[in-house]
Amino acid sequence: MLNIALPKGRLGEKVYLMFERAGFECPSIKENNRKLIFENEEAGVRYFWVKPSDVPIYVERGAADIGVAGKDILLEYEPDVYELSDLKIGKCAMCVAAPKSFRDNSARTLRVATKFSRIAGNYYSSIGRDIDIIHLNGSIEIAPILGLSDVIVDIVETGTTLKENNLEVKKQIVPISARLIANKASYKFKAEQINAVADGLKAQTEE
Repeated sequence: MLNIALPKGRLGEKVYLMFERAGFECPSIKENNRKLIFENEEAGVRYFWVKPSDVPIYVERGAADIGVAGKDILLEYEPDVYELSDLKIGKCAMCVAAPKSFRDNSARTLRVATKFSRIAGNYYSSIGRDIDIIHLNGSIEIAPILGLSDVIVDIVETGTTLKENNLEVKKQIVPISARLIANKASYKFKAEQINAVADGLKAQTEE
């Protein structure tokens, strides 16, 4: 059995359809119930739903052979896994955003509010900017409005939430999309199965 960790939510549902089209269907996953684990012995697959940020942990530690995680999660947590392919769905970008009137004063430390402390730290380190990271877990957009931070580093999909809070993108740091990842040991021992799945998914991204 190939164990596959899927992120709960809309992205996971889109991803499952890609697996299904690649020939790795599991009909029970579409039933309306609260189960988290589904398997199809004929297709040799077992799927389970997990919180998106937990997918790399399941894969890294071998509870899942493969999984699908956003590039943002991979950059933030840097799990020891193989990144096999870009599925080209769930597209968005990691950006620096701030009030429209904001102008950076390099003479003082920049206050950055974010859920993605490592990504923000690595970006500002790469441009030699001294920052104070304020790690938040939600509603990042209000931080500059209330004077808690100068800028935010966050995922931007449409930009609507930023506009509604009078913020704008100042810099795109990195594009984000869903990636197929594999456990390193599994990739040795289940290479044929994993490559069959990877090829089936890749064919859909090249259509």
